[in-house]
Amino acid sequence: MKRPVVGVIGNAHRIENRFNVQGVGERSMRAVAEVADALPLMFASAPEITDVGALLEVVDGIMLTGARANVHPTRFRTDPHPKHEPYDESRDALALALVEACVARGVPIFGICRGLQEMNVAYGGTLHPEIRELPGRMNHRMPRLPTGEIHPDPAVVFADRHDVKLVADGVFAQLLGRDTIRVNSLHGQGILDPGERIVVEGVAEDGTIEAIRIAQAAGFALGVQWHAEHDPQHNAVNRALFQAFGQALQAHKRT
Repeated sequence: MKRPVVGVIGNAHRIENRFNVQGVGERSMRAVAEVADALPLMFASAPEITDVGALLEVVDGIMLTGARANVHPTRFRTDPHPKHEPYDESRDALALALVEACVARGVPIFGICRGLQEMNVAYGGTLHPEIRELPGRMNHRMPRLPTGEIHPDPAVVFADRHDVKLVADGVFAQLLGRDTIRVNSLHGQGILDPGERIVVEGVAEDGTIEAIRIAQAAGFALGVQWHAEHDPQHNAVNRALFQAFGQALQAHKRT
């Protein structure tokens, strides 16, 4: 059987302040290719050039990656603020429609970081633009030097930072074979109120929602707040998730 194809959402960037481009991190591509055993195919996060229906006729699954931009607050009935920029409203429009279309058609979908947030908003959930500002929450953003610059060592940036308690006998607990896992943390925005069909399956030690599934989805429909694309070739937790995604892709392709 030919390898399944995974549509990996692109992110808008501007190079040299002149050229508008779409890009996907290589870690995400390699995770799909090397662990899920599928062909990654980037698509533009721009609804005017990416037709959801046509896309889903080509791919066997969708991965919504993390991104620098936050989901625009108007998508969950909140006023925007300059300190929470940048935003990417084109990606918002495409991703939210894509989540619902995948679930309706039984197309496997895997949301990572911003992708998890998009899945929540698609079903009416809300986000907090800076989760660390809530009482009792830890700083979930990536590590920085005393100067304020992002730490230059990827091993430090992507190191496991906190535990996540999984729901006993939930989908994640069954996939991972344990009730507690340890994960990395590189986000500011996070889930505040879960959406109507969002089932919380994992929570960090400070109460931050870290793992979700979409209820009554016909296919694989999972989201994680941590960056599972980091080293799934060796990280047992992330490897198990991408392998499960790959199995769901194969099953969908057969049907």
